[in-house]
Amino acid sequence: MKLTTEKESNYTGLEHMSVQELLVNINNEDQTVALAVQRSISQIEALTTVIVDRMKKGGRLFYIGAGTSGRLGILDASECPPTFGVPFDWVIGLIAGGDTAIRKAVEFAEDDTEQGWKDLLEYSINEKDVLVGIAASGTTPYVIGALRSAKNAGLATGCIVCNVGSPVAAEVDYAVEIVVGPEFVTGSTRMKAGTAQKMVLNMITTATMIQLGRVKGNKMVDMQLSNNKLVARGVRMIVEETGATDEVAADLLNKYGSVRAAIANYK
Repeated sequence: MKLTTEKESNYTGLEHMSVQELLVNINNEDQTVALAVQRSISQIEALTTVIVDRMKKGGRLFYIGAGTSGRLGILDASECPPTFGVPFDWVIGLIAGGDTAIRKAVEFAEDDTEQGWKDLLEYSINEKDVLVGIAASGTTPYVIGALRSAKNAGLATGCIVCNVGSPVAAEVDYAVEIVVGPEFVTGSTRMKAGTAQKMVLNMITTATMIQLGRVKGNKMVDMQLSNNKLVARGVRMIVEETGATDEVAADLLNKYGSVRAAIANYK
């Protein structure tokens, strides 16, 4: 299998470029990423649709990956509770090597085909849930093994990869293949591939949470009020929705603890 993620960069002699040349050329490459994602909208739709269906029935969304891919899954999962006010265990991200690997690479952790499923079993994963493997190359053993076991256990499975026809994609029901082409630094998939994966993750969870009723109009009415900036945003939302004064909106927010509840109880 030829990996487009390993193809030679379109640029050479990087060490001889000025800072401006480096930044301009990196940006030129980055501008191709959104178009690559656009070409896979139908694949993203299919995966998101099954996630919405499973979560409406009480299932959870799990991400699993290694390295940059694993960290991106954890990032997306960790942002769902504060953004949409959902329980922390609705969307869960796992990385090869465990939490230590979030900050520091754990050698050879991604090469273990058995550990991914073992890690998932700690969460009592079951056939109601959806497992999405994230792997830029589409060849990560940790992800492949987890997906294979999950599919055998009756879970819906998907993936986000940056090559076509990868071993990871072969294991899943719903493959999302975003072909971004060669990286600016050859093989450095933290760049365009990572950007593409982050875009797709944003799309999946945002669309899912909207479908689950966690957004009103275009507002995060269920967001966690965890700092002064968010409290102020919540007050503005209530004012815009109800026409109440800032003082009344602030009192409502303080009393009911959420934008949604404050709006619902405004008289």
